[in-house]
Amino acid sequence: MSFDEMDVDTIWMDGEFVDWDDANIHVLTHGLHYGTGVFEGVRCYDTENGPAIFRWEEHLDRLYESCKPYDLEIQHDPEELTEATKELIRRQDLGGCYIRPIAYYGYDSLGVSPGDCPTETTIAAWPWGAYLGEDALENGVEVMVSSWRKHSSSQIPTNAKTTGLYVNSLLAGEEARRNGFVEAIVLNKEGNVAEGPGENIFLVRDDEIYTPGLAESILDGITRDTVITLAEEMGYTVHDDATISRGELNTADELFFTGSAAEVTPIRQVDNVEIGNGSRGPVTEEIQTAFFDLVERRTDDHEEWFEYVEE
Repeated sequence: MSFDEMDVDTIWMDGEFVDWDDANIHVLTHGLHYGTGVFEGVRCYDTENGPAIFRWEEHLDRLYESCKPYDLEIQHDPEELTEATKELIRRQDLGGCYIRPIAYYGYDSLGVSPGDCPTETTIAAWPWGAYLGEDALENGVEVMVSSWRKHSSSQIPTNAKTTGLYVNSLLAGEEARRNGFVEAIVLNKEGNVAEGPGENIFLVRDDEIYTPGLAESILDGITRDTVITLAEEMGYTVHDDATISRGELNTADELFFTGSAAEVTPIRQVDNVEIGNGSRGPVTEEIQTAFFDLVERRTDDHEEWFEYVEE
């Protein structure tokens, strides 16, 4: 669904609520030319107690941490961003929605060095359903291993969620879609499994769960951490510092993606090779059920992970 089809009309920009159509920046904004920005993608779920932002504190922490390698200085404290986000959701009468905070070098000069370019900060929110398609959560997705590799953390920080780095994700994802797949899997420079273009990846083998470690050039995903926590609470052994070869993908019992947008999405095929029985596996289904029970507040567990919009 395009933004023009959505009932959204307000964006927060550096302390002001502005009309959606007037939320503009200068064409010579530094971040537009060099990708010098950081961002977050956050889910807000519609619960019996009203909209609740999931793991907002962790997302905010990562936003500020992502600024450090680039010397970005957000001119707003976390409390202000929190209240701005909640008010943005209230003003637009949103229930479940997706939230996009972004901070970037703005307009002043256009050398590669940002010089005196100010750090500008914006927050938008809009309704967004299943990221990889409405039936993906139940039936899984078909993916391919991309010919594009994930950059190394010795080249560009992989623990910072940087705008410019997502050209890597775009190349991998669009290659997959041109070849008839829904999404890609990206290998790191050593040829081991890193992640999806916008998702972390998990492998199930003999009822144990494996996911690439941080040294494999992955983003330290917040949904990844959520799933690790839930799986361990359910009694599963989770290897969260794994090295996974490309060949292990094809022989896995189950595979699934995690991410704020993708949530918990099964993978049913890799490079036209059927994974398991070619459908959502039992471990994936159990974890997926626990995840949605949690975020939709059908359980009281982990109340500390939720920021309610209404006091």
